[in-house]
Amino acid sequence: MARVAVVTGGTRGIGRAISETLKAKGYQVAANYGGNDDAANKFQSETDIPVFKFDVGSFEGCTEGLAAIEEKLGPVDVIVNNAGITRDSMLHKMSQEQWEEVIRVDLTSLFNMTRPVINGMRERGFGRIVSISSINGQKGQMGQSNYSAAKAGLIGFSKALAQENARKGITVNVVAPGYVDTEMVAAVPEKVLESIIAQIPVGRLGKAEEIAECVAFLANDNTGFITGATITANGGQYFTS
Repeated sequence: MARVAVVTGGTRGIGRAISETLKAKGYQVAANYGGNDDAANKFQSETDIPVFKFDVGSFEGCTEGLAAIEEKLGPVDVIVNNAGITRDSMLHKMSQEQWEEVIRVDLTSLFNMTRPVINGMRERGFGRIVSISSINGQKGQMGQSNYSAAKAGLIGFSKALAQENARKGITVNVVAPGYVDTEMVAAVPEKVLESIIAQIPVGRLGKAEEIAECVAFLANDNTGFITGATITANGGQYFTS
């Protein structure tokens, strides 16, 4: 039977590429989304991947959403924590709401998505948890103290969870993309985008499909010796050991 994979924020951008790539590789994919019904319905009709609407920042929402997925597709084998938002501001101007909203969606969501399924993974002796961090979670970024904190915290969470579950057949890994050609990046002013590309040694933005292939590699049954790792996919813009 095909593995069941849940991709949060799985209907647009990098998330869509992950959902489509995993389906092409034989997974039963469930794509979560938070608010854009039109985009989600279009995605479902184009890909034949079922969509499930719930707030990843809500533990109750995730518990109910995952239960609905398991009722339809079966036990969850793979969780891809891709959903994320930005609320950029210099800290001296940042509101408490901007801080808490990003932490809730980009970091607390990992607990919300993992806690309801981790015991089942442990009992079955298999699980793959892959979370999407960011180059700015590794090096920091001015105006993104909330986002950088959340994406750095995601890495720490994954390293700890990897140790807790290593003997249970569960791997926990991270992909940290650089600047990828998505709607979010496309909205950046042209001159700013040119300056960003100028800092990337490969001379271009990344492709969502390239990030998706990293995720698919880590989700594979045959990569069980890789856990607690972070794959940096940033075109050489930032190196970390």
